[in-house]
Amino acid sequence: MSYLQKDVQYIKGIGPKKSEKLKSLGINTLKDLLYYFPRTYEDRSIIKKIFELRDEEKVTIKAVVTSITSYSPKRNMNIVTMFVKDETGSAKLTFFNRPYIINSYKKGDSVLVFGKVSIKNGNIEMSSCEIEYLSNSPKHTCKLIPVYPLTFGVSNSDIANAVNNALDSDIEIDEYIPRNIIEKYNLCDIEYAIKNIHRPVSKQALKISLYRLIFEEFLVLQLGLFIFKNGNSNLEGIKFSSDTDIQEKIEEILNSLPYRLTKAQKRTLDDILSDMGSNKVMNRLVQGDVGSGKTVVSMIALANAVVNGYQGAIMVPTEILAKQHFESFTETLSEFGIRVEILIGSLTKKQKDVVKEKIKNGEVDIVVGTHALIQDNVEFSNIGLVVTDEQHRFGVLQRAKLSNKGKSPDVLVMTATPIPRTLAIILYGDLDISIIDELPPGRKKIDTIAIQTTKRDFVYRNLVRDEVNKGRQVYIVCSLVEESEVIEAKAAVELVEDIRERYFSDLEVGLVHGKMKPKEKEAIMEKFRNNEINILVSTTVIEVGVNVPNATLMIIENAERFGLSQLHQLRGRVGRGSDKSYCVLIFNSKTEVCKKRMEIMCETNDGFKIAEKDLEIRGPGDFFGTRQHGLPDLKVANLFKHIKILKLAQKEARYITGIDKNLDFKEHKALKKEILEKFSGVIDNILL
Repeated sequence: MSYLQKDVQYIKGIGPKKSEKLKSLGINTLKDLLYYFPRTYEDRSIIKKIFELRDEEKVTIKAVVTSITSYSPKRNMNIVTMFVKDETGSAKLTFFNRPYIINSYKKGDSVLVFGKVSIKNGNIEMSSCEIEYLSNSPKHTCKLIPVYPLTFGVSNSDIANAVNNALDSDIEIDEYIPRNIIEKYNLCDIEYAIKNIHRPVSKQALKISLYRLIFEEFLVLQLGLFIFKNGNSNLEGIKFSSDTDIQEKIEEILNSLPYRLTKAQKRTLDDILSDMGSNKVMNRLVQGDVGSGKTVVSMIALANAVVNGYQGAIMVPTEILAKQHFESFTETLSEFGIRVEILIGSLTKKQKDVVKEKIKNGEVDIVVGTHALIQDNVEFSNIGLVVTDEQHRFGVLQRAKLSNKGKSPDVLVMTATPIPRTLAIILYGDLDISIIDELPPGRKKIDTIAIQTTKRDFVYRNLVRDEVNKGRQVYIVCSLVEESEVIEAKAAVELVEDIRERYFSDLEVGLVHGKMKPKEKEAIMEKFRNNEINILVSTTVIEVGVNVPNATLMIIENAERFGLSQLHQLRGRVGRGSDKSYCVLIFNSKTEVCKKRMEIMCETNDGFKIAEKDLEIRGPGDFFGTRQHGLPDLKVANLFKHIKILKLAQKEARYITGIDKNLDFKEHKALKKEILEKFSGVIDNILL
């Protein structure tokens, strides 16, 4: 076992108890610790004279202790007060619950202090202080200090100390990027990068280290995706027939629809049918804005598999969406003898067993389901096409699990999260891409207005009441289920009580949130669909795919707490019928960023434009929803901020896989090992 695989508990200063806490952060080994990078840095290198200090700034001062006292105002609380001075003035320092300070320092000591400045009536105070004796090699001041992501019971100094102890133990970190690539892109070596990302000797050293680590992360990501794609594209797939009989059956189904496909839908369907007609495995991503009609395209693709004698499956992220698809697929396809079934977690064991038996025996043509589809005991008789809807909720590994239910079935993945094409090509490097960039005729633009919370009363008393009086229905979305000290968003449960009592005691107000059982959630949604509930208060569980054409007003509370793309998804729940629809964003922030975001939402309904703006304003963050399961985490690289480095790494990855597709060359052995580790379970069958 390599020294870097050593259990983290054996690192000096950690031990069994602290290692359990670290393991909750994903730090199991010495390597995990070294690759647990700071999320930011606190710049303590700026040293100022006391008279130069400004209110609210964080800064380091060099001073002499003039007095020090300690007292305990109540049990379990201790306050140490210290006065210090330099040649320009004096300042008061406050230390909470650090009683050892009184015994560590005395009048006349020369100290370095870092803290937050507060100036009241000309008196200078510093709190949240770090203090140490004046020296030529300070530990806690006069430098860039790493700030790590933390969990309960683990402090920043715990991680910093553990990392320092590890780095001080003369470890050797093996280089796995080939020397020719290091020289070609002017990268520093891995040991320099790791040391300087944790304890940078200068801002320049940090910059050099970050560049190396960003390039490395992108290179590994791109190599893994290219290998995955190449490995699958070489697989011989099903060559679905497109003879006259088959084409006529597909035309019959298309003609039975109550509408005609848009040009964009037709173009996308042609891409899919062309892929299905080749003998290579299809791996295609369909991107389409909210309401652009991706689902009907996938239904026709599944029907094509069935009329060719194969089964099809579509996996969606929620039971609500699964039931919706099941109903619409059954309604359209049953008259053509296509048998559709549903497999979801809330079915009884007996119901599940019956469905699974039918799937296994080939008595089901198309299965609509949630994660229940990828359980080991679900066996297909002859699966030819696998569809995953809302791709950002599933990952490479989950797609692979569903694909493995058959002999190289075609794979179609869909997302309503608009991603700029260049980034989509990079993120979904294992997929070909089609874009539905046109809304079906009849879909009206949703008018959006953004208002401060002070006008909330008007919205509820007038806008909501007007829509309900017209026989329409209303969504109200809030961001949390329970109160949080950290995020002061209104809780859905309390919001329901509040609006019932204050505004709508005469109306039916329902509630759905993520902590409800699926059956409870579905019962409420069913009532809403049947217009037995006038107003539905919800958390973001209604973000994806819920279709209630009679709902014409979407109100989003605390809109500043959502990303633009998520606001756009939520807005897409209305405007699904023939009536004019509206979205009201209620926000409680006066920042420029908030103002800009609200303006964007009011100006455009174009999801791709919104996605671009979202990335500009806040970077990737949780843009893609959950992380892509099965893909390595990007710890320092940012898909958008570092696009130039990303393109360089992608170019290099393409070159490497072009000359050595399975990384068998001697100089690529260490790189191959790293990729296998990072893509564990995804490309093992290709590279091993």
